[in-house]
Amino acid sequence: MKFTLSWLKDHLDTDEPLEKLADKLTMIGLEVENIEDKAKALKPFTIARVISAEQHPNADRLRVCMVDTGDGGAPVQVVCGAPNARAGLVSVFSPPGTYIPGKDITLGVGTIRGVESRGMLCSAAELQISNDHDGIMELPADAPIGAGYAEWAALGDPVVEINLTPNRQDCTGVHGIARDLAAADMGKFKDPTIKPIKGEFPCPVKVTVEDATLCPGFALRLVRGVKNGPSPEWLQKRLTAIGLRPINALVDITNFMTFDRARPLHVFDAKKVKGNLVVRRAREGESLLALDGRTYNLDPSICVIADEHGVESLAGIMGGEASGCDEDTTDVLIESALWNEINIAQTGRKLGINSDARYRFERGVDPAFMVPGIELATKLVMEMCGGAPSETVVVGKAFGDDRLIEFPITEVKRLSGIEVPQAEMKRILTHLGFMMAGPGPVVKVAVPSWRSDVHGKADIVEEIVRIFGVDKVPMTPFERGDDARKPVLTPLQLRTRRARRALASRGMVEAVTWSFIAKPAAELFGGGQRALEVANPIASDLSDMRPTLLAGLIAAAQANADRGFGDVALFEVGQLFKGDRPQDQFMAASGVRRGLASSEGLGRHWSGSAQADVFDAKADALAVLAASGAPTQALQIVAGGPGWLHPGRSGTIQIGPQNVLGYFGEMHPRALETLGADGPLMVFEVILDRIPEAKKKPTRAKPLIELSAFQPVSRDFAFIVDRSVKAGDIVRAAQGIDKKLITGVNVFDVYEGKGIDEGKKSIAIAVTLQPREKTLTDQEIEAVGAKIVAEVTKKTGGTLRA
Repeated sequence: MKFTLSWLKDHLDTDEPLEKLADKLTMIGLEVENIEDKAKALKPFTIARVISAEQHPNADRLRVCMVDTGDGGAPVQVVCGAPNARAGLVSVFSPPGTYIPGKDITLGVGTIRGVESRGMLCSAAELQISNDHDGIMELPADAPIGAGYAEWAALGDPVVEINLTPNRQDCTGVHGIARDLAAADMGKFKDPTIKPIKGEFPCPVKVTVEDATLCPGFALRLVRGVKNGPSPEWLQKRLTAIGLRPINALVDITNFMTFDRARPLHVFDAKKVKGNLVVRRAREGESLLALDGRTYNLDPSICVIADEHGVESLAGIMGGEASGCDEDTTDVLIESALWNEINIAQTGRKLGINSDARYRFERGVDPAFMVPGIELATKLVMEMCGGAPSETVVVGKAFGDDRLIEFPITEVKRLSGIEVPQAEMKRILTHLGFMMAGPGPVVKVAVPSWRSDVHGKADIVEEIVRIFGVDKVPMTPFERGDDARKPVLTPLQLRTRRARRALASRGMVEAVTWSFIAKPAAELFGGGQRALEVANPIASDLSDMRPTLLAGLIAAAQANADRGFGDVALFEVGQLFKGDRPQDQFMAASGVRRGLASSEGLGRHWSGSAQADVFDAKADALAVLAASGAPTQALQIVAGGPGWLHPGRSGTIQIGPQNVLGYFGEMHPRALETLGADGPLMVFEVILDRIPEAKKKPTRAKPLIELSAFQPVSRDFAFIVDRSVKAGDIVRAAQGIDKKLITGVNVFDVYEGKGIDEGKKSIAIAVTLQPREKTLTDQEIEAVGAKIVAEVTKKTGGTLRA
């Protein structure tokens, strides 16, 4: 909502400075977002006269002008490209160092085609006064040379922009804003009575309302013999200041009423209206060419105003072009109506129209101002355009329902903590338009018609407190009690956050894919049941709820590859659906690696390649589990996985056969063919819901991270084992020697070939020892090493490689 300071003072008698008014507006809930003061912004621009304008020696469209700036010095040379630059022209001059708002530049001394230019002659667009950029500004010949342009043009009227909450429809007009400021002791509210204008003849146009729920009230009046033309300068300046384009007097009056009194009106050219008016629902197949130049297709959910021709206006939103007023209009129909807020909002959203009328009607206008609004509009029309008014036709209710609230005055102290004297409460409410009666402790408060948002005792307390001063509400800490604070996030929410962070730290990029996939893809991953089919899919390939996140991620990876970005690492944390019951819906973390998107660089890796492989997917899955709090010591990795994974290049992560946490591996070629993707692709999927919660034991508090003061020790071991032996068996055997001392066991080399017997392989591990109480001696390290060798030999039959 925008308005100028002078506009506000039409309704508020005040001498308060603008800064104080702005602060008070924000304090009473009408937040000031911006103050635009053109007089301050345009202070460097002065009035100057062009003494001569000669052709530029090196450019056909440029002129070299000598300009008298009025400062008593020598004329200033300016190179100008405006077609109207000529000797004797009085215009606006900006010296070097001036900021030009329309161009967003700071002017400097320049050389244009070999000729020095020490300033600029400006257009209205460059000063952001209007959109006129066809030439430099032409001022009257008697304009004072050397004077400040902004002061001479009376641009010292600041524009204030406030941000309104949806409930304050009464402050979508300057009149309502002034009322609030007056209640806050910022001046005296001007609210003269609107006198009815007596009609000189019956209105010849009748009005019928077919559905009163869509239009509770409708007022119409004809004014004959008007002379439409440009509106007065004061009105044009006000509309221009708030960003509206003046059109003609009749239209400008309706725009003025919209912003001045929060009362949108509409004017019809009476000679273009055929017969009587009907307020009804639109019919199938009807359309309207609106005033914005667009044609809208209508349906029965939309309320319209129609005549015998058909639809003439979108009720409460926008008029039609066919019945609009122009310079030839001599008879005008003025309409002031009440519309159903919900229907206005639905129509506006459906048609994509955001008009000033819609903005106010969907919030609810003052019902009691429907008739006074048409009286005020008639007065303005007669003052600016002349004419003779008819009697006013009123259909339906011309007022709102009375609202009386029983209000205990102790509610103010109870809800806000502020002691407000009853006399001050009455003063505030009276200035806001409420009526308060009764000695207390319970009084009766009558709510004014323009405050449709006030319904109960708490609303009245809010009105008193915001005017009395929100800054006076005492700071009162909430009683916390002796119990520990309960966690805000659930365990599953914590897991999803930690899983995202873990995967992002591994160089993967988060993706968000559809929750729906094609049926063949759903069936591939174990879904496709009828219960998971989408009843009304938005596309044929989005027909089923996803049983996995991988289908969407693989499609995203392939889309990147098709556009030349084949090396991708994507992950997603989201829901998947194994059935239609709540217990069949799971939160999962899944990922895809393609091409040279490995996790190399995170530590030693036996493959030594940047090509993504199965072990990258395995490491991703284990990182998710570790970050999510899974018991890593209890995890088991079993070879193989679902049918959509390659049988020899995949694994299953579980805690016993009854609790499968997830899978990792390379996608099966047949699965890729079904999905229309190129391989190889390394994937993983972890079901976060299946991670068991940590057992809670009554123990003393310990540091979150127990740091040791002693240097860790790393030792490498290489074992010759049968080819059938799994690396994980060697890792578990080494870890089981001393779980407190051994903090890490990692495989860093797997070798088969020359020097290794047929049917055998070499697996090398790195073991990290972290002492806690003292530095380990060589003998103690050797003893641990001997135990590791003995345990691995016992569990796997392997021997230490020489």
